[in-house]
Amino acid sequence: MDIQQLIHKDIERFYAVEIPESSIQVQKTKKEFKGHLTLVVFPLLRISGKNPEQTAAGIGEFLVKNQPFILEYNVIKGFLNLTVAPAYWLQVLKDIHETEGYGTTQAGADAPLIMIEYSSPNTNKPLHLGHIRNNLLGYSIAEILKATGNRVIKTNIVNDRGIHICKSMLAWKRWGEGETPESAGKKGDHLVGDYYVKFDREYKRELAGLEAAGRTGKEAEEQSALMAGAREMLRKWEAGDAETIALWKRMNAWVYAGFDETYRALGVDFDKIYYESETYLEGKEKVLEGLAKGIFFRKEDGSVWADLAADGLDEKLLLRADGTSVYMTQDIGTAKLRFDDYPIHKMVYVVGNEQNYHFQVLSLLLDKLGFEFGKGLVHFSYGMVELPDGKMKSREGTVVDADDLIDEMIRTARETSTELGKMENCSEEEAQAVSRIVGLGALKYFILKVDPRKNMVFNPKESIDFNGNTGSFIQYTYARIRSVLRRGRDFIAAPDAGSAEPCFTISEKEENLIRMLSEFPAVVREAAGNFNPAVIANYVYDLVKEYNQFYHDYSILRETNEGLRRFRLILSLNTGKIIQTGFSLLGIQVPERM
Repeated sequence: MDIQQLIHKDIERFYAVEIPESSIQVQKTKKEFKGHLTLVVFPLLRISGKNPEQTAAGIGEFLVKNQPFILEYNVIKGFLNLTVAPAYWLQVLKDIHETEGYGTTQAGADAPLIMIEYSSPNTNKPLHLGHIRNNLLGYSIAEILKATGNRVIKTNIVNDRGIHICKSMLAWKRWGEGETPESAGKKGDHLVGDYYVKFDREYKRELAGLEAAGRTGKEAEEQSALMAGAREMLRKWEAGDAETIALWKRMNAWVYAGFDETYRALGVDFDKIYYESETYLEGKEKVLEGLAKGIFFRKEDGSVWADLAADGLDEKLLLRADGTSVYMTQDIGTAKLRFDDYPIHKMVYVVGNEQNYHFQVLSLLLDKLGFEFGKGLVHFSYGMVELPDGKMKSREGTVVDADDLIDEMIRTARETSTELGKMENCSEEEAQAVSRIVGLGALKYFILKVDPRKNMVFNPKESIDFNGNTGSFIQYTYARIRSVLRRGRDFIAAPDAGSAEPCFTISEKEENLIRMLSEFPAVVREAAGNFNPAVIANYVYDLVKEYNQFYHDYSILRETNEGLRRFRLILSLNTGKIIQTGFSLLGIQVPERM
């Protein structure tokens, strides 16, 4: 039973009445006041029938007399500050030490099933920095939700059809001369992305020529032979033209091989992958059903629309005049298939805030089509990631490529670690492994420590630093703890916890460290409730700062008191355990040596 529950039970005994849990508000005591925990007594005034000071004093006296872990109290207006006995903190550490998977909860067979969609790449370009933030957030949210007792399905929807895919296909067909990833010496997703950029450049050149010949901008776009070719290719694809389908399969296979390599390097995975080419027909069918039922309407050009004016929105295109689908169409189909495939309790879309309107509309359309799950969809809307010099643009080839960034982070980690002398005792194999762990850890932590709902600027140079709020700093502290434990392994045993008269006295700093460890389960629950990995990232950083102060101020292996030495080793071991667990929920590894 945790300390808040114990206080709750004692207050019920004091007043001899049942009291709602919501009325017992226990929080950390502010630094300027004496005590460890503060009870807010205002919700209890109706039960006590006394003023705040009298209510707090009465509860405080009862707790000191009846609860061994409460040493003393003081009252500041309507706040009861409680000082907790050292024996309690020793018992807390013992419980943490003996609890497997402390802070996490295993999902039962009947636990809620949550599906998390993330990544959602297009097969016309490689993954870039924006995809990295998406993948890291989606994977971490999935791991955090699993750690709070949910069953989780990690899913990906690959946008493998559409006009943007046809642009790459048309460019390769016109200018590729049979080039392949093997002949070019490139990953397949990079090769296809090059042709997407090539299309855009040639398209702009064509528009400039038409405008120079006297066409307006709109006329030039309407008369573009390149764009007409891409649209014709899309129509052929939807009509099942054998040659077009063969080219599409070939180029997509190149891209999938490239994506898989990047996902492995990034350390993310999926339980189920859906493909737009397999879901859009389901979406078209539901749209046409809605049209027949009068839910949607058709315009004179043959396009199908939804009128959302009654919902405070505008009209939304669902099928183009030529009958081809849009993103909304495939999202309707994908949602239907997912709920057909799994007994989903909650569907969470990890998609940037530029798509807020899209998911607002999707929820409304699914509800209008009669899907019970329509209103319950969750759009986890996160902010954009930018570079110090601004936004990235795929069509212009100005994105930060994910593969290049991963390689750069690993290389920078190796260089920085070598300069600081942290690789001196490592073999080449160990140095490579540590460089990968540190480089990817720096990348992931830098992105995940930021509130996901905020836009952020990624600066690779700032992310690898062995001082400050970085993944490298935290990983180095973990490696330091493991080094201490290796040297002190002969002294480690269960701490002398719960004893009325322990053979040593622990310091306030050690108490604070145990208290921080005890907060980990609540931190994980908060991160899950808010879909916010930054809560865990910044908790782990604060924990590491607290441990480093302890490590600096107190001897561990040279401590002559055996009980105290054993206690400090156990304290270090469990600090490392929670650092490792916290980082695993962020998808970050920790090295045994650095």
